[in-house]
Amino acid sequence: MSATLFSGRTVLVTGATTGIGFEAARMLAESGATVLLHGRTPEEAQAATDRLIAAAGIDGALLHPLSADFSRLEEVENMAHAVVRNHPLLHALVNNAAMAAPERHTLTADGNEIAFQVNFLAHYLLTNLLEPALTSDPGGRVVNVSSSLHRTGAIQWNDPQRIRRYARLAAYAQSQLALTVFAADPRVTAVSVDPGVCETGLLPLYGHEGAPAAEGAAHVVRLCDPAVEIVNGAYYDRSERVAPAPAATEDRTVKRLNKLADLLVGHTA
Repeated sequence: MSATLFSGRTVLVTGATTGIGFEAARMLAESGATVLLHGRTPEEAQAATDRLIAAAGIDGALLHPLSADFSRLEEVENMAHAVVRNHPLLHALVNNAAMAAPERHTLTADGNEIAFQVNFLAHYLLTNLLEPALTSDPGGRVVNVSSSLHRTGAIQWNDPQRIRRYARLAAYAQSQLALTVFAADPRVTAVSVDPGVCETGLLPLYGHEGAPAAEGAAHVVRLCDPAVEIVNGAYYDRSERVAPAPAATEDRTVKRLNKLADLLVGHTA
């Protein structure tokens, strides 16, 4: 990848302290992008920044650590406001932060099932709050890091918090389906990508062996490249555009999900 490919461009990567997010942040910075590197805590974000400077030899001026615990929507809101204030022109947002749903049903302080909030609702809120920065220049784009497991998911409209019936894989799949459906939202141009099974913290959900995280990150970074034309709502299996689950392309589902998400994050569109 050329050292100047992303020169002058600013990209925010969520969940950038490990795995695919960390490798994507590295590749983007090596290509000249200013990278806003999100971690759950200020310490984690700073440690990842220091690691990129020390191990990858990246110019520290290109890296800006940010923090927000996605299980607390107020922290997501504070981070978004800080980004809009300090980086009014954002060229790309990579919604990558994710967690495996826990064995036991867990609600956040905001009252949402934790995987649904961390994997989807926090990104929904963040993307909407960053809309002014993403659309201040034509061509701003969002890349949602999704999963093939979204195909097995169903959004429980009457019980999105899965209080009545909880299974961790079903909860995780619901969060990934919601993230994939959200890419078809007309407010900001967005795509979803399944980076393939990689050696990350989520590997146990998929099996025992995965490709290096850098391999998955390369598919994510490619979609951030302004030279790669994208269609809003498109879904990629690594580098190939394929059809997502049918629900992800239904206008009715997109509108219904936005309505539900607005309600759950306490915002009105």
